[in-house]
Amino acid sequence: MTSPTGPWLRAYLVASRLIPLCAPALLRRRLSRGKELPHRWREKLGEPGLRRPDGRLIWLHAVGLGETLALRGLVAAMAVQTDADFLVTSTTRGSAEVLAANLPPRTRHQFLPLDAPGYLARFLDHWRPALSVWAEQDLWPGAVVAAAQRGIPLALVNARMNAAAFARRRRWQGLYADLFARFSLVAAQDSVTAAHLQALGAADVRVTGSLKAAVPPLAAEPGALAAARAALVGQQPVLLAASHPEDEAVTLAAFRAAKSRPLLLIAPRDPGRGPEIAARAAEHGLTVTRRSLGEGPTADIWVVDTLGEMGLWYRLCPTTLIGGSFGPTEGHNPWEAASLGSAILHGPRVANFTADFTTLHENGAAQSVSEGSLPAALLADHSAMATRAKALSDAAQGGLAPLATDLLALVVKPR
Repeated sequence: MTSPTGPWLRAYLVASRLIPLCAPALLRRRLSRGKELPHRWREKLGEPGLRRPDGRLIWLHAVGLGETLALRGLVAAMAVQTDADFLVTSTTRGSAEVLAANLPPRTRHQFLPLDAPGYLARFLDHWRPALSVWAEQDLWPGAVVAAAQRGIPLALVNARMNAAAFARRRRWQGLYADLFARFSLVAAQDSVTAAHLQALGAADVRVTGSLKAAVPPLAAEPGALAAARAALVGQQPVLLAASHPEDEAVTLAAFRAAKSRPLLLIAPRDPGRGPEIAARAAEHGLTVTRRSLGEGPTADIWVVDTLGEMGLWYRLCPTTLIGGSFGPTEGHNPWEAASLGSAILHGPRVANFTADFTTLHENGAAQSVSEGSLPAALLADHSAMATRAKALSDAAQGGLAPLATDLLALVVKPR
């Protein structure tokens, strides 16, 4: 099916023609605020920033940092079975910067153009993908329709949709049914998501688990790793809090209440929050140094407020408190820590990763903590739990071959 069939999709495609009226000004405003890369923002207007490689090209898209990094395992599994090259697109600056240090084989990154016909035509004319793979729950209607009109097979993988997300999308059921009719393969993380997708009009939804469980370990620059390891000598035990403000409030209170204090590393999701975290810690009577200022771990807390270095901290910290789990974010991916041997603690709110944490708990590979239990958990030995989590991650990384095979079976063969 290559033409819109319902009024909602037709209306969207008409309205999308207005995007170029405001897109350049909006992107320049974002550029002035540091939210776009100065040398790459025009990729969002469909202007290519790289030469297309010869031969077949497989295009995969994810929205932000976590979703983009989760695609790496799937790309690696596909790369074993094909000589094609890969293009990964995303929308956020952080995803581009971190992926640059963690690129899978034969892979390049571009920003997805805004969802206007002219931008998409420019993008597709240049890259000419043989397959379009979308991840999780972010579908751009214009891009989906444009790819289908060119005969490019479409697949949705790692789909995730909880009850709240389904409720928001249900009112647009006709739009989603039109989009899903264009997909040759739809794969969900869990049975709940599969049911939601089917209710929105997707057919033959398969359940393949989470790609994030199979994420390859994040890279770490060898020199930086050696320097950080040397700086942490004698500082054990070390706890990492990969955090949002709600997590920090709980962690700082628990840290102050602990009978003894390990070195605490706080890695904020937004590195620009370093000064705010330092001020909050001072309110608790705790001393702080910040990596972004060139300071080392010589205080109670080392705020590692730098981008793209989580591969360092997961390697060096025996225990990680997964962020977003004490607030409305509802958790983050625990498998990045697991794959590098860091034990997993988390708060009570992990709705976005229910299946992942269920698997970890069923195998004794994660521990849920509350504000009351966290002080004791900071000092406990979690090495056995870390070993079990890493074993699960290692097994998942070897389990992507069937999905990779099915995706490659959809690839348009060269004429």
